[in-house]
Amino acid sequence: MDKIQMKTPLVEMDGDEMTRVLWRMIKDELLSPFVELKTEYYDLGLPERERTQDRITWDAAHAACRLGVAVKCATITPNRQRVEEYGLSEMWKSPNGTIRAVMDGTVFRAPIVADMEMFPPLVRGWKQPIIIARHAFGDVYKSTEYRVPGAGRAELIFTDRSGQETFRATVSDYDGPGVLQGSFNKDDSIRSFAHACFGFALSVRRDLWFSTKDTISKQYDQTFKLI
Repeated sequence: MDKIQMKTPLVEMDGDEMTRVLWRMIKDELLSPFVELKTEYYDLGLPERERTQDRITWDAAHAACRLGVAVKCATITPNRQRVEEYGLSEMWKSPNGTIRAVMDGTVFRAPIVADMEMFPPLVRGWKQPIIIARHAFGDVYKSTEYRVPGAGRAELIFTDRSGQETFRATVSDYDGPGVLQGSFNKDDSIRSFAHACFGFALSVRRDLWFSTKDTISKQYDQTFKLI
């Protein structure tokens, strides 16, 4: 039997632990016998991310943008325990977050829909799946965090390109230890998120609903609503 020929290579992003084994089995048993695989291989396992100082993640993300299609295995986002276990020089950030930031991506999570008669949904009136779209640029994935050691003041300051301070506000006056997180987003990315959502909804013929907390977040979430 002739194998299916691939015209465009796909970006192959290997992962950590058992996903490396499973992906190899999938390739050997389900793909290679039927498809003439063409891939650009990137090892996103923790040892390689450590060796390259996470450069491999950025290279894989840019390769995915260049080729337009990629398969990524599950990876470990290290915590303190993993840093000690793998002897890491740094608590490397989430590869998913890095890749999404490079792609300016939107995450769509769609359920696998089974036969409605054999497996009726808990809410019987639901006839179509609910697909969740999540903006995947900035926010917590690119946030700056600080463990506040004791009493003090946290401020939010913006300085424009000319070096002039145009905004200053007190975030919190700390009486003791705490935590601090600063997140951001950009109009271009929010607009891209909106286009992705509308385009996807049209392609699958689904209603589109938008949820935000603009009554509380009168600048951050309100900007999403206005755009």
